[in-house]
Amino acid sequence: MSMSTMTSPPAADAGPEAGTKKGGRRKKLLVILLAVLLVAAAAWFLVVSPRMGDHAPVPGEVVPLDPVQINLADSHYLRVAIALQFVEGAGEADGSKALDALIELFSGRPQKELTRPAGRLKLKEELERTLEKRYEGEVMGVYFTEFVTQ
Repeated sequence: MSMSTMTSPPAADAGPEAGTKKGGRRKKLLVILLAVLLVAAAAWFLVVSPRMGDHAPVPGEVVPLDPVQINLADSHYLRVAIALQFVEGAGEADGSKALDALIELFSGRPQKELTRPAGRLKLKEELERTLEKRYEGEVMGVYFTEFVTQ
């Protein structure tokens, strides 16, 4: 036998086998990636999506609170009463957190800020955001039932 017959097969023959192994790995990786994406999508639809507020809170009890007097700037004062709109199924209605936030937010403000509708609306929105946190989402609205400055 001659030496030329004992040589290894040409490189072209090894190419398709090597390509099949790489293609197999890619397919496995693709299948794993798709499985992970499907699990993540299912988790989002089952767990996260319902919590994103697809359903608006249902209004529950409206609880009026007693009026309070708050010291403003320049020897003025504010007599204010509010009512809290709780969501349906909220726990026991306790107004102490709301009154504390109201006093904290309005104390020391200039009277002119409170007599302008835009200023009053801005403070009301800030109060609502504060109460949302303090009541952990159980309060969905605040209403002024009395608002007198002097």
